[in-house]
Amino acid sequence: MTAYLVWRLIQTAVVLLVMSFVIYGLIGLMPGDPVDIMAASIPGMTPEVMANLKAIYGLDQPLMTRYARWLMAALGGDFGYSRTHSLPVLQVLAPALLQTCKLMVASFVLSVILSMALGLISALRPGGWVDSIISLFAFAGISVPVFWLALILILAFAVGLQWLPASGMGRVGDYGFWDQTRHLVLPVLTLTLANTGQFTRYVRAAMIETLQMDFVRTARAKGAAPSRVVFVHALRNAMVPVVTIMALSFGTLFSGALVTETMFAQMGMGKMIYDSILSNDFNLALTGLLFATLVTLIANFAADIAYALLDPRITLQ
Repeated sequence: MTAYLVWRLIQTAVVLLVMSFVIYGLIGLMPGDPVDIMAASIPGMTPEVMANLKAIYGLDQPLMTRYARWLMAALGGDFGYSRTHSLPVLQVLAPALLQTCKLMVASFVLSVILSMALGLISALRPGGWVDSIISLFAFAGISVPVFWLALILILAFAVGLQWLPASGMGRVGDYGFWDQTRHLVLPVLTLTLANTGQFTRYVRAAMIETLQMDFVRTARAKGAAPSRVVFVHALRNAMVPVVTIMALSFGTLFSGALVTETMFAQMGMGKMIYDSILSNDFNLALTGLLFATLVTLIANFAADIAYALLDPRITLQ
């Protein structure tokens, strides 16, 4: 177990190192740099002043030299300053990270609970009218665009019924628990409905396949209770492939909820990374993308641990 953990930590470090170089290189190849952008907005900026500024910030150095300097600073906890916010990157990143965690964790937990229940009900009576209704709901969740679903929810609950706010994170200076909860309901509901459909299909398919296996028929022949056959014997084995899909989706939610955060004006990681790339805020974009990579790697590691918990034949060695 210890050797496995050490090996996974080494793998994580190597992947982060490679990704940091790739992202830094891609961002460095983008046209323009912070000094060029600043010079475009300041009339009378001379080429000599621009050259001095680039020398001060190291922008006149080769790409590998700049990357090495950034990497050494990042290893010491210094990820640089955000050009658009004029603050250290971590200070800008923390509120967006917290907001995304609220949105991501709530929607992911609800999606897993709903998909487990619906997929299990659908698999126990495949081909029936209940299965048809659940399959229709799942296909609708997979097919409907997220932005359209967000608009429908806004029109229904914010414009029509006026139960919930349409966007934003609350009034200025008002960030109480109830106010934050009200502003999170619609974006969480949007992501939940978008993810529940695909999770339900995977759970249904895995359960139908598992319920037809020999060990399930043996358990029934020995007189095991139906609930024990379903939840103890079948469900644990069916969840092994489903956990992989859920783990990958968890990592995608971290930086991939851009459309939802934009529709509801939620300043989370997805929107922050998108805005930082458009504004050439290199340090903020690079750090945000690395955090997204780290979350994906952590989700995959959690999936490996879940494999061993679900199936005793799998050992972490």
